[in-house]
Amino acid sequence: MPDALAEVSGLHYAGPDSLWWLNDSGNGAELYLTDERGKLKLALPAPGARNRDWEALAADDEGRLYIGDFGNNGNARRDLCIYIFHPATRRLDSILFSYPGQHEFPPPPEQCNFDMEGFFWFRDTLHLFSKNRLQRGNYYTKHYTLPAAPGRYTARLQDSLLLRKRVVTGAAISPDGQSVALLSYWFKPLFGFIPLVKTSIYLFRDFPEGNFLKGAATRRRVPRCIAPTQYESIDFISNKEVWVASEKTIFFRQQARRRRL
Repeated sequence: MPDALAEVSGLHYAGPDSLWWLNDSGNGAELYLTDERGKLKLALPAPGARNRDWEALAADDEGRLYIGDFGNNGNARRDLCIYIFHPATRRLDSILFSYPGQHEFPPPPEQCNFDMEGFFWFRDTLHLFSKNRLQRGNYYTKHYTLPAAPGRYTARLQDSLLLRKRVVTGAAISPDGQSVALLSYWFKPLFGFIPLVKTSIYLFRDFPEGNFLKGAATRRRVPRCIAPTQYESIDFISNKEVWVASEKTIFFRQQARRRRL
């Protein structure tokens, strides 16, 4: 992948040979378009936006991109935001939101489940899946919804699910709306100094309308690496295949790979 995407944190598959990408905190408020070989085609600033902690990218059926500026590792943010950006017109709108169960900033460590790294658009609604804390968390992901329209909202808690020793770093829904994928990982120092990383895709099917976590779940392993890397981005290519991407580490360049489900 291009050097400009060293901290890739979100992707959207826009069609054959077209993928939109973004970087997370510490980088500019820009979106990047590549082909499927990783060649950079366009770097597009989002005028008026700020990259406080961009963590995910989604799109609706009219070509608008939704930029999730909701990374919240410290669980202390009060300025959570999702930008609505149309690449053709460069018009920028904002969704400002808060969580219904958060009353302390930050809350006690055992209640720190207000970080977010994965979401998608589906039928005029944004579906968000929280990232719990590694090691000290309880490994529940919470499913929230927001209207996909500018405004200020309190997110609606829909459901939650225990993912054993996994935290969610990305989310996507298939083109036919019948499958939802949650990208997840787990990290632990082995023997105190050897990093052990496991990455999985949880696939949900046969769910009630809008209640994705109630579906039948299967787990797909993302191929292991001999050194740690963190996959943070996912989107469907077709109903049975996804792109997943990981950021740069001291061992590997940033990379993306296709995975059949």
